[in-house]
Amino acid sequence: MTYSPESFKSLLGKLVKTPASFTADDLKSALNHVFTPDAVLPTQIGSFLTALHVHRIETQPEALAAAADVMHERALKASVESSDRDFIVDIVGTGGDGHDTFNVSTTAGVVAAGAGARVVKHGSRASTSASGSADLLQSLGCIFVPPTAGTPMPIARIPFTFILAPHYHPALAILAPHRKLLPFRTLFNVMGPLINPARPKGMVLGVADPELGPIFAQSLREGGVQRALVVCGAEGLDEISCAGDTWAWELKDGNITQTKLHPEQFGLSVHPLEAVRGGTPADNAATFKTLLTSGDQIPESLTPVLHFVLLNAAALLVVEGSARDFKEGVRLAMDSVMSGKAWSALEAFRDAGIEASSK
Repeated sequence: MTYSPESFKSLLGKLVKTPASFTADDLKSALNHVFTPDAVLPTQIGSFLTALHVHRIETQPEALAAAADVMHERALKASVESSDRDFIVDIVGTGGDGHDTFNVSTTAGVVAAGAGARVVKHGSRASTSASGSADLLQSLGCIFVPPTAGTPMPIARIPFTFILAPHYHPALAILAPHRKLLPFRTLFNVMGPLINPARPKGMVLGVADPELGPIFAQSLREGGVQRALVVCGAEGLDEISCAGDTWAWELKDGNITQTKLHPEQFGLSVHPLEAVRGGTPADNAATFKTLLTSGDQIPESLTPVLHFVLLNAAALLVVEGSARDFKEGVRLAMDSVMSGKAWSALEAFRDAGIEASSK
């Protein structure tokens, strides 16, 4: 089939005018248009992303499955060292919650890695916030080495690894500038957690809308994830909230159960979201470094951020299996922070990137 602005115009019209008749196959065709160079005009891409958002296409399981299929078809392959022996986990949020908090999932992933988990995080640069996971890590001196064309992306067996999504999904690079200019999350923010090339067996996944909770729990189960916690803070936060209640959907033994989380279950205090606001990547990197290199002398002003990180790291350690419950997860995470093991996990990833880039 020949893809052109004119053929895409027909699909876009169907999505805008009669969204109920816009099928999963239509979405596949539209995405193949978008991912084909010069087949779609910039104005059409913005209209397409907006229409997908307005008509809530990301809340349709069949649409998510169709989009994931297209992304996997166009993705590069990955070679994950010891993937058969390790219970690989990821912690990620869909983004777009509008709260612009500190990079908690990235920090929690590093902390969990320092506590013994093998974390392979899949993420990108900011699209709807000031600092994305890649922006933070780059500010900390990390280098993301693109894979060699035609060769599966190597993922080494170190405690923490970050995969820059555009390296694995080059098609996403086409959309990046358009997504960054839009004031809302898109289908591709939602898609990210479903297309990690490391195929994690466990996941803590944050969604900004509780309506997406059961949908993503089902999607993770269908995608082969064995244990997961899909979470949504009561404020519409795509993390476990430090401010109060968090809705949660637990995937375990093939079953999905809904529950509610609160910092008290972790043995931690409640803090308002204002206390864990993020800043620029450089600001967040400075907070990250202070948090993970101060030992038992962490500044009291960072207590809210510390607790925010411990909440999410503890949940990941429970999903991964190192912790029996959330309070034990907090204890292990706190030891990772204070002992310097978390910082060492970050350094191992940073050093591996520097070495790979020099070859």
